[in-house]
Amino acid sequence: MPAATWASHAGSMRGGYPMDMSLTYAAPDADLSAYITAFYEFRADVPRFEAGECADYAQIRFGFSGSGTCRFADGHIQQLPVISIIGPTTGNTNIRAEGPIHLFGAGLLPAGWGALMGFEASMLVNRAVDATGFFGKTLDGIMERLLAAPTVEDKAVIASALFRELIQRDRQAALAFTRSVDAWLAASPSPRVDDLVAVLGLSRRQVERLCKRYYGAPPKMLARKYRALRAAASLALGEGIAGDIMAENFYDQSHFIKEIKQFTGITPTRFGEALPVLAQLKRGRVDIAGPTDPLFQGS
Repeated sequence: MPAATWASHAGSMRGGYPMDMSLTYAAPDADLSAYITAFYEFRADVPRFEAGECADYAQIRFGFSGSGTCRFADGHIQQLPVISIIGPTTGNTNIRAEGPIHLFGAGLLPAGWGALMGFEASMLVNRAVDATGFFGKTLDGIMERLLAAPTVEDKAVIASALFRELIQRDRQAALAFTRSVDAWLAASPSPRVDDLVAVLGLSRRQVERLCKRYYGAPPKMLARKYRALRAAASLALGEGIAGDIMAENFYDQSHFIKEIKQFTGITPTRFGEALPVLAQLKRGRVDIAGPTDPLFQGS
């Protein structure tokens, strides 16, 4: 049973219609915590919905109602399948949907990608595909069972059983590699690739290939992405002063603004003013996944 849950709700006005939204999280069981950031259930009882999501891990999402499209950071636009595998994203993803919206999903840590998927994460960066094409009959009846489950905790139990069935046997190799990379990312705001190569005992080319397989990006891009998102998390949670965060993590103010905007879609000042409503709701992920999520370590 998931160890903790977190819920947030919004009921303000935006775009001329009331925002009746909720985002509820459930933590994965201990045996899945190396593979999954958190389970989540999102509801928006609105006729139309538009929001941005910052750069993130890969996701598996089950859409019960509401049809939507994603515009990814590279400009690619596509409609999301009912059961979607969304690859790692490199910047702000704009989501538009017709409501009401109800979905359930899980964030995949790099080790989770390695254990569940049979191809490199870099092949699905800023893209989404139909999960039924990969998992086939294993997904038969899953939508009905998830929809019938009354709470996010109940849905997480069902999804956990599914993930345990899908996890492949090479999971230990993925775990060993991603744990080393996560520790490298958390150790410094600007970690050196040579240090990671030395720790892993692999060639630089092998390290880059494996990072692309599990994370969807080479080490240098990973370091930039994680640094920007940790800084953004600190700003969103009010845990740091922008000037101090900039001085400790970035070359100068223009570098600070450029990196934060590239990976979140908004400038640092927005975090101190009117944070987008979806970003406010997603603050609960820090409470659920923060201790084990490398995006929030060192922040």
